Amino acid sequence: MTTSLRVALVASLALALAGCISLLPKTTPAQLYSFTVATPPVAGGEVARSFNVQRLPTGFAREAEGSQILTVDGAQAAYIADARWDAPASQLFDEAETTAFDRSNGPARLLLTGDSASAPIALRLDVQTFEARYLAGPKAAPTVVVTVHALLVGTGDRKVIGEEVFESQQAAADNRVGPIVDAFSAATNDVLARIVDWTGREGAGGKAG
Repeated sequence: MTTSLRVALVASLALALAGCISLLPKTTPAQLYSFTVATPPVAGGEVARSFNVQRLPTGFAREAEGSQILTVDGAQAAYIADARWDAPASQLFDEAETTAFDRSNGPARLLLTGDSASAPIALRLDVQTFEARYLAGPKAAPTVVVTVHALLVGTGDRKVIGEEVFESQQAAADNRVGPIVDAFSAATNDVLARIVDWTGREGAGGKAG
């Protein structure tokens, strides 16, 4: 890793599962980052949806769910010093999921908290991996890995309609915070685009059944 990243190493990845912590004192305000959904708005105005989808609470890998940006180098896990997400990663992911469904031209409409409409199916996402991996050594640009387990169930009988694991690996253009954040955006966009498409296909059959 370059000195510009100055990561705070924590024991091993196994120990990191118990909760990663930064070992460096906070001497300066951390630079805040976010990721955005790149899906273009649908042309021609509002899309006519054929069915609603209830969103169940999202699961998120504990070591990555907060505002610190997680990296992994072999058996060692680290957070990038002096850099933070501008909100917990789990919250940013939920917001990106909402935007991805809103901007899709597919049949599924994701209900928001407080919506009074009913839904024939429910979607639960479990973000199992959300990290930048140094696959080619600590000085090379890392690869961001986002892995999400998706589950669709009927809201009435709780029958499983569909289940699949989606993963995206996006190489950062450089070993700097900005390009790494861009790779997080690209991986998140890729995974969510496929989940939205899959939900539309699987859900259309499930609600009819």
